[in-house]
Amino acid sequence: MKRHKLLIATSNAGKLREIRHVFTDLAVELVTLAQFGELPPVVEDGRTFEDNAAKKALHYAELTGVWTLADDSGLEVDALNRGPGVHSARFAGPAQDAVANNAKLIACLRDVPRERRSARFRCAIAMADGRRVLATASGTIEGLIIDKPRGRNGFGYDPHFLLPELGRTTAELDPEHKNRISHRGQALRNVRPQLESILSE
Repeated sequence: MKRHKLLIATSNAGKLREIRHVFTDLAVELVTLAQFGELPPVVEDGRTFEDNAAKKALHYAELTGVWTLADDSGLEVDALNRGPGVHSARFAGPAQDAVANNAKLIACLRDVPRERRSARFRCAIAMADGRRVLATASGTIEGLIIDKPRGRNGFGYDPHFLLPELGRTTAELDPEHKNRISHRGQALRNVRPQLESILSE
């Protein structure tokens, strides 16, 4: 089978590790944004994760001429009207500072009791060829927000995202376990059969 290139449209090292893990034996050469030098960024102004994932995939596929897979993901907290949602990465400002984002999250929930701190991580994935979106998928994982961070294996909001049935945060899971149950792991596994079908054509 011919080995195609697939651009992973993220500069987030944590996301790259998760994607490489799920696609480890896929018949495709994974390339990153760093291999294309300075590219103009996409304006992520979509109203949903699906909007932003498609917009990113189309943007970078058109710029590079390489099939592109992009994700948009974030945290929805029910007590915050499902915020920060699509604004998760920039919740505390444009710097995309995870420490500041987490500090703001906990401050916003200061007076919210544990039983009302239900939340979910949501991920949407799109793959495009520069003209159209070829594949999409999504995934979610439910949990609770806790005040004190726990764990060192995750990134972003992971240290504050507790999985009650496991008694651990997503930052306390080993990478293989996290990839098996996470929102991004689900979305990647859901999109993989579509990629395999496209690659075989």
